[in-house]
Amino acid sequence: MSEQTIAETELAQDEEQSSHVSVQVLTFLLDDEVYGVDIRQIQEVLEYRKVTRVPRSQPFLLGVINLRGKVVPVLDLRRLFDMTLAEITVNTCIVIIDILLDGEKVSIGILTDAVREVVELPVSEISAPPRIGSRVNNRFINGMGKHEGDFIVILDVQKVMADEEFNAMLDVVSDEALADEEGDSSDNSGHD
Repeated sequence: MSEQTIAETELAQDEEQSSHVSVQVLTFLLDDEVYGVDIRQIQEVLEYRKVTRVPRSQPFLLGVINLRGKVVPVLDLRRLFDMTLAEITVNTCIVIIDILLDGEKVSIGILTDAVREVVELPVSEISAPPRIGSRVNNRFINGMGKHEGDFIVILDVQKVMADEEFNAMLDVVSDEALADEEGDSSDNSGHD
């Protein structure tokens, strides 16, 4: 076999393998549109529960929840993406995702109108985000997929959470959590 034929064969094999590669995406609804997040970033899905407001926080920070003794900030994606606000319903969920911030794994909750399902999308069928006409800032979109006639806006949560406003919000949440812990320890001192 000539070198050119070997290279062409290897290229064809690479293309064939990449066309069979797929990604699993948890899909959810926001304002009647379908969004998705790579399943590898999902920690768990929770029914909506009371969220405690955090003073001096950004409007897109709904508040914090206590998840097994850990303070987890909950973001309202509708506010972050400048969508119309909606009432909490029985379908409203909080999706807990894991992201890396400064090399450290951090859990964040995102408020969704409803969680749909996990779908498997071939990577070859995920296209780049549209350059215009999207309700969400393109820098937050990883790509567009299609499943059973619905377009899925696949979010790049790492980029959403890397936003400067988001990092400032995390600092506020951390300060409040630290103040709560210090308050709890001083309340318990002297009680046996």
